Amino acid sequence: MRGWWQEIAGLVLPGVCEGCGAPGSGLCPGCGEVLAGGGAGEGEGPPGTSPGRVRPSPEPPGLPVVHAAVPYEGAVRALLIAHKERGALGLAGALGGALARAVEAAVGAPEEAVGAVGAFEGAREGACGGRRAGPLLLVPVPSSRRSVRARGHDPTRRLALAAAGRLRRAGRSARVLPVLRQGRAVADQAGLGARGRRANLAGALEVVPGGARLLAAGRVVLVDDLMTTGATLAEAARALGAVHHPFIPRTPTGIGGDSAQHEFEQRVAAVIASSPASFEINRNSSETWIVAGGER
Repeated sequence: MRGWWQEIAGLVLPGVCEGCGAPGSGLCPGCGEVLAGGGAGEGEGPPGTSPGRVRPSPEPPGLPVVHAAVPYEGAVRALLIAHKERGALGLAGALGGALARAVEAAVGAPEEAVGAVGAFEGAREGACGGRRAGPLLLVPVPSSRRSVRARGHDPTRRLALAAAGRLRRAGRSARVLPVLRQGRAVADQAGLGARGRRANLAGALEVVPGGARLLAAGRVVLVDDLMTTGATLAEAARALGAVHHPFIPRTPTGIGGDSAQHEFEQRVAAVIASSPASFEINRNSSETWIVAGGER
């Protein structure tokens, strides 16, 4: 309901950019460029930001390989909050475009942890290049029913739908598969640290009945608007892993016959934004992690 009032108010009241407050529509050209990774707003990172691998510190066990489109700061932070909490539904297209860029980075990245079963454990040539046939299946992290009622919409699912539409217009087969749900109530995450969030979410998500069959139809990508500690994505990956074990059937190079090698895909996720520090952690070695407040 709140989203509809937001739309109506925009027709009769002077509009401002949700990112910077400048007069005009809900998204000014400058903030749109920042969201698209082509520019930098005041106090933000360097221009030309590209989607990249992100890692929180500490990294929770079971976290999939996560790619983010832009750092969570400045105009990006304001736009995400406006869409999620204030029902600025007109931002879904631009935010979904940023999520689509992160999805493309996630599925286009090398498989970092390819496992194999079968008789030919040593035949690894070209393993990282394998891809499961079929569409991209965007699995949104679920919101609680209470949050959806309070906000008047499901922001992550809306953004996933916008991202899938953007991917299809770019020529990639993609659809949204909302197969995750909360199996038990969880506390509000606000104010919880990394350890508290992991404990709060442990075992909270599950795949809906019949979801495992749907997940087998293509390449699965977990999607969310934001990654903070990574606890939510780790729990979502755990829930998917309980019913879904993706693999690529391959025949090793130079080996004839009917024997095949099954190489397991690395679970991947895509988000619109993550903390600037999480981008820096991935750029540096494991010995020197650049985090808020300095090196450690």
